[in-house]
Amino acid sequence: MKVNPILLEVFKNRFASISEEMGVTLNRTAFSPNIKERRDFSCAIFDAQGDMIAQAAHIPVHLGSMPLSVKAAIQEYELNEGDMIILNDPFKGGTHLPDITIVAPVFAGEEKPVYYVANRAHHSDVGGMSSGSMPLSSSIFQEGVIIPPLKIVENNKIDEKVMKFFLNNVRTPQEREGDFAAQVMANITGVKRTQDLIQKYGLETVNFYAKSLIDYSEKITRKTILEIPDGAYSFEDVLDDDGYGNSNIKIHVSITIKDDTATIDFSKSDRQVDGSVNAVYAITLSAVLYVFRSLIKEDIPTNAGCQRPIKIITKKGTIVDATFPSAVAGGNVETSQRIVDVVLGALSQALPERIPAASQGTMNNLAIGGIDDRNDTPFAYYETLAGGMGATFKQDGDSAVHSHMTNTLNTPVEALEFSYPFLVTEYSIRRGSGGKGQYNGGDGLIREIKLISDAEVTVLSERRTNAPYGLFGGESGRCGKNIIIQNGQKKEMPGKFFVKLRKGDILRIETPGGGGYGQMDNNASKKTSSATK
Repeated sequence: MKVNPILLEVFKNRFASISEEMGVTLNRTAFSPNIKERRDFSCAIFDAQGDMIAQAAHIPVHLGSMPLSVKAAIQEYELNEGDMIILNDPFKGGTHLPDITIVAPVFAGEEKPVYYVANRAHHSDVGGMSSGSMPLSSSIFQEGVIIPPLKIVENNKIDEKVMKFFLNNVRTPQEREGDFAAQVMANITGVKRTQDLIQKYGLETVNFYAKSLIDYSEKITRKTILEIPDGAYSFEDVLDDDGYGNSNIKIHVSITIKDDTATIDFSKSDRQVDGSVNAVYAITLSAVLYVFRSLIKEDIPTNAGCQRPIKIITKKGTIVDATFPSAVAGGNVETSQRIVDVVLGALSQALPERIPAASQGTMNNLAIGGIDDRNDTPFAYYETLAGGMGATFKQDGDSAVHSHMTNTLNTPVEALEFSYPFLVTEYSIRRGSGGKGQYNGGDGLIREIKLISDAEVTVLSERRTNAPYGLFGGESGRCGKNIIIQNGQKKEMPGKFFVKLRKGDILRIETPGGGGYGQMDNNASKKTSSATK
């Protein structure tokens, strides 16, 4: 069969639309604000081998790693029609325990599945030592319930025993059960739409174009790498700390470009640490694929073909390839951002006009939980907060947006105050936090929350001591700040902390700005000073 370019475009959009519709279903039927408001979820479709064909425009850190979870699931079980597998194990393709993946097979008159659909959603609590399941942990056993590949749905019925066991180990079981049901419905949508596609075009044609799309993405990725000058480029940056006394944790990358291939070597990165900023291999893979996918100008599907020209080298037991049972809750959200920073930093030497300065470099993870005085029920809130993006060689960075490995929204104030015992006393742009330069980095934001119930609070954040870098003479963005206000007294907190607060206490998060790009000339400096006055 010969590739018809028109049909190739049709199938590219059909596969993507299946993933997008799965996302709409999940978004509209979920219970938790983290999924229905922030859209902290991802959906994708895979071939019979578990290779990704297409994804929706959701969360990069989910999507790059999800194929490893799908492969782990289908290696563990022979699935029948109406079955689904659940898992969250970071050492089997997961990211961290709150990100739970559900995989469903697609049958089309064959004995074995011809495709798979899957979605991954961040649950606001999966047990563990602190509310929100994003703790200052020293072992994965402290972070929540570890779910190996298990059948959660068999013959179109949810396994109540598995569900009951899980719900008995979380703080907000009703919300969790609602979000699980939404994930199952999203997969049912994906299965139905994929079967509709096969019914319309025939299995042979659908298989041919699925393979052709993967080959096409590989071809364009190789073309993009070919445009990067051959050579070796290296860069390193650090994580502030792990919350257990280990500081300035180095992540080093060496990138070798040769013709249409790229070798990404992290071997010189520091060893894994006590705290939860360790990243599993799936996260490192996600971050690297995200950067190279971002370089591609063409509108191609993000799929398994994008990975073929890229070789990733790590050492087991390092901060970018941690081993069981390391603590990993923060590796997914914080270390993934720093991996992006170092890969972009190295590529800036080869592509100075295409690579931006560092963005905020953190997701500013905030988890709050307790008993809501308004109704005497448990609550568990989780959110990542936006910040400044790095400037580029032709424009300022955006302010107060999520960047790189996260692609969520901020929870609206109205939804936050309705769902949780909070009063948002300030929500604003953190003016002047972006680095100055020929083009300025974007500004971070300020979110200040007054508790109206006692609660325990966990914050996992970065760029509190090591600022987001500027490029080519641009200044660094300002570091973030975490502040607690009790009885009118302000206390600055470290980047990672756990504390029990009382009703009336205030938590203030000031997120980092992005780095500036290029040397600021004297005239621009005078204009800035005048405007400030």
